[in-house]
Amino acid sequence: MTIAEPRWRTSFRSTDTGGNCVEMADNLPGVVLVRDSKDRSGPTLRFTPTAWRSFLTHTVSGSAR
Repeated sequence: MTIAEPRWRTSFRSTDTGGNCVEMADNLPGVVLVRDSKDRSGPTLRFTPTAWRSFLTHTVSGSAR
């Protein structure tokens, strides 16, 4: 059995931010991982795919204030 490794990617909106980015990995079943690109060995947030979609929806619409 092979254990999958997260495939980290940076948002396409994270250009020219002076390194202030987050990375996410959504290739693992049942979990979306989020981390600070400046501290890759630091803490990682874990979301269910449903919770991640909800977070994005509220963030994009501006209702997460």
